[in-house]
Amino acid sequence: MWCVPKVDQEYLTRMENVLDLLAQPANEQEPVVALDERPVQLLDSAWPGTPMAPGRLARRDYECVRHGTGNIFCIVAPKVGASPTRNRKAPRFADAMERIAAAFPEANTIHAVMDNLNTHCEKSLVDAFGALEGRRFWRRFTVHYTPKHASWLNPAEIEVSLWSRERLGRDRVATFEELRARTRAWNARANKSRRRINWQFTTADARRVFGYEHSAMHGVRH
Repeated sequence: MWCVPKVDQEYLTRMENVLDLLAQPANEQEPVVALDERPVQLLDSAWPGTPMAPGRLARRDYECVRHGTGNIFCIVAPKVGASPTRNRKAPRFADAMERIAAAFPEANTIHAVMDNLNTHCEKSLVDAFGALEGRRFWRRFTVHYTPKHASWLNPAEIEVSLWSRERLGRDRVATFEELRARTRAWNARANKSRRRINWQFTTADARRVFGYEHSAMHGVRH
């Protein structure tokens, strides 16, 4: 269940912009890519547990030792996938955008759906690659920011939640190397099975759910 604290003009405008984009048919010249991050705590049990045996459940101590944090950049696009990084700071965002640009070298523009994190901006690429190269990379994208408190509009948010359930669950991951290995295996499986997101929520659905009419909108691009 998603909580929507405030539905104002900006919220509706950005929501319809993203929904209209997701409703468009696939276009190799203008691919649509969604990006999201998820911090991961690297944890290990403080004391060794007991393994599962016939008639006995596996047990582990509730106390854990923290070994820092990692981060997952989840990119919903063909053959790009999730990527573990040490953190989600601006240089790592710049690396993720570079990977996306490299995946679509012939595209006229790359539509990028992302949230409003302060690193999701041109400055991050300029700081990482220099003024000329950073701006060149940024111009390859048409960015579609989701409204605040509307991560449910980002397909990558759904995908990274799936990654968390399938690759982590209740397990504790102690090292960045293990996090990387699990993510590689998950990517390989998702790509091999050609997993897809069947997005069905439309602009018409949004108007019905939120109870507003198109005539009440101002400045929404269609």
